Amino acid sequence: MSKIIVLLLSLFFAFGCNSETQTKPNIVLIMTDDLNDYNEDLKGHPQIISPNIKKLADSGVSFNNAYSNDPMCGPSRSSMITGVYPHNSSNFWQKPWYNNDVLNNTKTIMEKFRENGYYVVGSGKILHHNKKELWSEFEHDADYGPVAYKGLREKGKRGVAHPDVQKPFSEIGQIDGSFGPFRNISNLEEDGEKITWAYGGSRGYKKFKYISEDDRDLTPDEINAQWAENKINELAKSDNDNPFFLAVGFLRPHTPLIAPQKYFDMYPLEEIQLANILENDMDDTFLNYVESNNIEKTEVWENNSTLTHKQLSKRSVEMYYKLKESYKDSDEGLKRFTQAYLACVTAVDDNIGQVVNAIDNSKFKDNTIIVFVSDHGWTMGEKNHVYKNSLWEESTRVPLTIRAPGVTKPNSKVNHPVSLIDVYPTLLELAGLDNNTVKNDRGKPLDGFSLKPFLEDPNTKNWDGPQGALSVVYSSDQNQNISSNHHYSLRTKDWRYIIYDSGKEELYHNAVDPKEWNNLVYEKTHPKRDEMVKILKKITHPMVPNGLKKLQL
Repeated sequence: MSKIIVLLLSLFFAFGCNSETQTKPNIVLIMTDDLNDYNEDLKGHPQIISPNIKKLADSGVSFNNAYSNDPMCGPSRSSMITGVYPHNSSNFWQKPWYNNDVLNNTKTIMEKFRENGYYVVGSGKILHHNKKELWSEFEHDADYGPVAYKGLREKGKRGVAHPDVQKPFSEIGQIDGSFGPFRNISNLEEDGEKITWAYGGSRGYKKFKYISEDDRDLTPDEINAQWAENKINELAKSDNDNPFFLAVGFLRPHTPLIAPQKYFDMYPLEEIQLANILENDMDDTFLNYVESNNIEKTEVWENNSTLTHKQLSKRSVEMYYKLKESYKDSDEGLKRFTQAYLACVTAVDDNIGQVVNAIDNSKFKDNTIIVFVSDHGWTMGEKNHVYKNSLWEESTRVPLTIRAPGVTKPNSKVNHPVSLIDVYPTLLELAGLDNNTVKNDRGKPLDGFSLKPFLEDPNTKNWDGPQGALSVVYSSDQNQNISSNHHYSLRTKDWRYIIYDSGKEELYHNAVDPKEWNNLVYEKTHPKRDEMVKILKKITHPMVPNGLKKLQL
């Protein structure tokens, strides 16, 4: 009998019921940039090839209705990484988040895990404005290359679009106006100046070697995938038993849409299918409607230029029409751009697969949570738009997959709308950590809700979060610190409601109108509108969007 008691006591002390004595899970966060639903899991494009994204989604829980809280890189990522809604921080645009008083006094997800004993490592684009002191170790800065340059490295170097892109689209610039496969341009000149491939990002551009597909440098995304694989293997061999939080951020399919030729070969141009676009679909929309008192100069980080808000809201329209103007066949430009986007998605799919395979082939497989997500989506000609920064489905919807061993079941799909604000609290609960993320009284607590109930039961009704996902689009620098004076959207399971700062409204019944072709409150009312307004008010309380104030609702 005494032997049994001794055995039971030894098991108790070895494993116990105290969570502190249990091994905390490792976490791998994989982020892509500007990726909409063009993947084999969400099936946003019938021709897309993304077996690794599909394989990961099939191994865990995929959220069919996940949304960005602010469909621009900077505010989307800072909101997700701090767990604070843009309207609660007034961080709506591309200024560094660490200059925002609320976010700077709120613990990032890296700080929270690091102070709880995690080895926190990262590489690539996670935050739009990174701070390396947040990490135990950080390797490669965000790098939008390879990009094309003309002129000498020492002086006079100027960014240009891919040499195959025709005007006027190429005049948009080196980033947004550029797409196409790598090719040898060593003998190419423009205005008497040599054209070269370059990469390097904030570290300073350096020449990118490209002789052929078999004789070239690795792209920044390939470098980050290799870094992640090597780091995972290194950790597996280490004697350090501390859990790790590893984040790797891939740039593609962010512009410039440049990738190796083999990925373009997978999508023959003559076979490219365009998005299902309705002619004159923008006639009952209001993104481009801007009242004169809201027009202010706004910095656009992609090309370091300044545009008024009215011009900014038309960047996506500009890209659409210049694509059509640049080629004899009005559809050729959009086909070429779509081909490049698909090629870049397949390229980054390989990078994602390299990271996931490294985990699955290591001792970490059964104790590592994997999260795959994008910062926002991208329109591909819908409503005459080719860009992000709009409140419609294609711009706000993102892929979100979570695989948590012992919690999630393979091939699980969640249809309830959620958003990126929910990622932080989810990982805290899965890791058994508290949700205290404020540094002082100037910080803000988490706005999101843990998705663990959905991970355990994709059809659960027992979730404390809201009925819909909130997204916001910046209106102007004049309103940068006035949370109410921006444009807001609420996406429930079957509906989307948009209210602009002007008071203009859009309402779509997504269950029967998934492309959001029919604005049901255009020049008339709809009974569903009041219900959507009520939910929107509840999420944004005590702030009330200015557009609703103008409607006196």
